[in-house]
Amino acid sequence: MNTLRVAQVAPNIFPTPPGLSGGTERIVHDLSKALESLGVSITLFAPADSASDVSRIGELESLKGLEERYGRVPPSIPQVLEAVQMEALRQRLDQFDIVHCHGEFFHAALLGERRRHSLTTIHWRVDELDRKLFFAAFPDLPVAGISQSQLDQIPASNRAGVVHHGLHETRYRLGRGEGGHAAFIGRMTDQKQPDAAIRIARAADVPIRLAGAVDVGNPTYFDERVRPLLGDRAEFIGPVDDAGKQTLLGGARALLFPIDWPEPFGLVMIEAMACGTPVIAFNRGSVPEIVEEGVTGFVVETEDQAAAALAKVGDLDRGAIRQRFEARFTARRMAEDYLALYRRLLAA
Repeated sequence: MNTLRVAQVAPNIFPTPPGLSGGTERIVHDLSKALESLGVSITLFAPADSASDVSRIGELESLKGLEERYGRVPPSIPQVLEAVQMEALRQRLDQFDIVHCHGEFFHAALLGERRRHSLTTIHWRVDELDRKLFFAAFPDLPVAGISQSQLDQIPASNRAGVVHHGLHETRYRLGRGEGGHAAFIGRMTDQKQPDAAIRIARAADVPIRLAGAVDVGNPTYFDERVRPLLGDRAEFIGPVDDAGKQTLLGGARALLFPIDWPEPFGLVMIEAMACGTPVIAFNRGSVPEIVEEGVTGFVVETEDQAAAALAKVGDLDRGAIRQRFEARFTARRMAEDYLALYRRLLAA
């Protein structure tokens, strides 16, 4: 049987894998490695400052790398990076059986007749005007949903199936929750509602530690809505890497995920589960698909319900939560699911 040749096309915002930020790039790296372990030949199109140890193609640094090198850069730089990446892909299209894109829009036009042997994973919401116009223009572009709730918002002609995210099973380990605090990890923005997390923890009389970056698209939110709530029992520690997440989540009583948007997946939820940490999340988007009520956490509707859930998370078995992560959300399971989609597209 011939080896399946797959191009993985990563975004250009952060290196692959990322440092402190970049959940999509983390998924692309873990997927590429897991597919390789299944015997798939992978070529990763990613920025030149990436460190992923698979075969890579990329001429220019990531946006993050360019900003670190030059300071402020023109707002058109992401389009330049994507154009250069698409040219590198165009020159090599005949080398791949499947092209799997995790970026934005330009690849759909580039692929042309190859669209039927491609797969697009969108790591963002799909209910806004940009995606509606995009899907209408490319009804033959196969798209994988990262949750059923996301896929349900994609036109039927584009739907290729659902593949939940997964992580390499050794990245995080079971923690004991010895810190006793609640944890929040996410962008400091109204979509993620860190201020709600602080109020929930305060109502349950539990200290909270918050990590994440200030959202560049909503820079005043942190100063206006979050900073006034900080104090001895609510600490902001900024962005964290994998080791920092292990410490924060592994020592946490629970992860608070009080989102206010149609969350397409929510990677931090399975990062918490990998540490055996229960998740208390608002019932939006993918949440009821990811959190198993009374097993890996609680799905709630209000801040009051979240505070009540925080008071009873000690009843949940952290070892069982880790086991559910291993059964549902490893990179190998994700790779097997994508491999099944690739084969289905090739057979069709």
